[in-house]
Amino acid sequence: MKETIIALLEGALDNLRQQGVLPADIAPTIKVDPTRDKAHGDYATNLALMLAKPAGRKPRELAEVLVAALPASDAVQKVEIAGPGFVNFFAATDAAAQVVRQVLEAGDAYGRNLTGRGRQVQVEFVSANPTGPLHVGHGRGAAIGDCICRLLEATGHEVTREFYYNDAGVQISNLARSVQARVKGIDPGDPGWPEDGYRGGYIIDVANAYLAGETVHADDRHVTAAVDPDNLDAIRDFAVAYLRREQDLDLKAFGVSFDVYFLESSLYEQGKVEATAARLVEKGHTFEQDGALWLRTTNFGDDKDRVMRKSDGHYTYFLPDVAYHLDKWQRGFETVINEQGADHHSTVTRVRAGLQALEAGIPKGWPDYVLHQMVMVTRSGVEVKLSKRAGSYVTVRDLIDEVGRDATRFFLAARRADSQLTFDIDLARSQSNDNPVYYVQYAHARVCSMLRKADAEDRPFDHALAVEQLALLETDQEKALLNRLARYPEVVQHAAAAHEPQQIAQYLLDLAADFHTCYNAVKVMVDDDALRNVRLALGLATRQVLRNGLELMGVGAPEEM
Repeated sequence: MKETIIALLEGALDNLRQQGVLPADIAPTIKVDPTRDKAHGDYATNLALMLAKPAGRKPRELAEVLVAALPASDAVQKVEIAGPGFVNFFAATDAAAQVVRQVLEAGDAYGRNLTGRGRQVQVEFVSANPTGPLHVGHGRGAAIGDCICRLLEATGHEVTREFYYNDAGVQISNLARSVQARVKGIDPGDPGWPEDGYRGGYIIDVANAYLAGETVHADDRHVTAAVDPDNLDAIRDFAVAYLRREQDLDLKAFGVSFDVYFLESSLYEQGKVEATAARLVEKGHTFEQDGALWLRTTNFGDDKDRVMRKSDGHYTYFLPDVAYHLDKWQRGFETVINEQGADHHSTVTRVRAGLQALEAGIPKGWPDYVLHQMVMVTRSGVEVKLSKRAGSYVTVRDLIDEVGRDATRFFLAARRADSQLTFDIDLARSQSNDNPVYYVQYAHARVCSMLRKADAEDRPFDHALAVEQLALLETDQEKALLNRLARYPEVVQHAAAAHEPQQIAQYLLDLAADFHTCYNAVKVMVDDDALRNVRLALGLATRQVLRNGLELMGVGAPEEM
C-alpha cells in the first residue's frame, strides 16, 4: 500500500510540474509513513510542507492542489488534509486486505528483497580470546552479529561470517602458565601461581585433559597433548585448541556458525604485521621517540598519536588490528561490519586512522562498527555473577541451560546494541505476556491451534474461497493487523540498512499485540464459510510473518506451547 501511495504522489507531482505549479527540475524524496492514530487514516505524507517554499504557496494550499492532482485509484478509499498541510490516506478495504494474498503466495520469501544483490559483506563478531568460556557479553555480540547477517542475507547480500581469534599476546601467555600451574598441582594462592593467572574451574578441565593425553579437534587443527608439564609451548597449543573447541560448542548450542576463523598468529607467521609496519614507515606517517615507533594518527582524526612498536620490540595490539583489516580489504570486502563490545570504542578511530595512513585506497570511515553495551544478569532482582564453569562471570551456556536458546537469543538482540541490558532470568523463564519471546511465540502457536480446531470440526481452511472474499476483513482490529502485515518488508529493509535487529524484535511484539487484540475481539470459527475462511487466512498470514521474523532473530516458531 505504501508503494501504491508513493506512486500516486509521483503521478501528482508530474501533473503539477506540467501545470507549472512546481519547478520542472524539482524531484523530492517522497516520504510516506503509517499513521499512529487510525482516525487520521492509514498512511500520511508531509510532501506539501516540504514543497511549499519552492512552489511559493502556503503548505495547506499546496496540499489541496496536490490532492486534486492525484491519479484515480481503487486502492485509496479517501484522502484528507490535516493540520498545516499533512495529507492522510485511507486505504480501501479490498486493497489493504490483498496483503493476505501476497503473504500466502510469497511464504518464507515475504519481506525479503534483492536490494543488496551482488554485494559482498563481511561481518566479524564474537571474536573472543580463546582464554575461557564465552561470557554473556560475547553472547550479546553473537546474537546481534548473527541477526545482522540474517538481515543482510534477507536483503540479497552475500555474507561472510568471520571469527577473529586473538591467539597471540600476553593473555595467551597467562593462559598457558595458568594451565601449566594446574598441571603441576599448583592452586591459586600457592607459591608459583602466575600473578595474572586464570582461576576458573575450566582451567582444571584443560589441565586434566592435557595430562590424560587427549586429542582436541578444533576448527582447523588437531592437537594431541604432549603430557609433559614443562613443555610450555605444547601446553599453550593444547589449551588454545581446547578452549576454541569449547567456544565452538557454545556457539553451536546458540545456533551460531561461522564461515571463516581467522587467527591473529597467522598475521605474524605470514609476515603481515611486519609488512604493515614497513608500509606505514614508507608512507612517511611514523616517527621514533624514546626507542618506540609511533604512528601519527592525529593526522587522520585521532586525539593523539599511537605507539606501534614498543621500546622492547613488541608490537602493540593496534598494529595487528590494522594488518588484519588491511587483509580484509585485500580479500575484496568493500563492506565490513565489526560487531564488538563497547570497550572497543577507543580502537575505532585508531584502526581507521591506521588504514588511511597505509594509503591503500581504503575509504574513510571503513570499516563499519556496531558496538554493544554490557549485560547484567539478574535473578529475583539480584545480580548474578558467578558461574560453575567460569568461576567469575555468567557464560552463554549458563543462560541457555537456564532459559533456553530462544529466550536467550531474543533477549540479547531485542534492544539497541548501544543500550545497557538487564537480562532477567525469572522473566525469560516465565510463561506470561510480560515475557516478550513467549508473547510472540504464543501468537504463532495460537494460529496453529485455530487451524487444528478447524480441522477437528471438519471445517478445514479453504484457500480458494478465502482469497476471493478478502474484502470481508473490515473490522478495526482486522484492519490494524492488515496494516501491520503490510509494513513488514519495509521494516526488514530498514533494519538491514541500519544494522539494527531490535527493529525486527519490536515489530514482532507489535504484530503479536495486534493479533492477540484481533483474536480476542473477532470470532474466527463462525458458521459463515466465507467469513470463517478469510479470518483463518488472516491468521495464516500472521503466522507466516511471525515465523519469517523469528527466523531473522534465530528464534524458533513453536506450534504448541
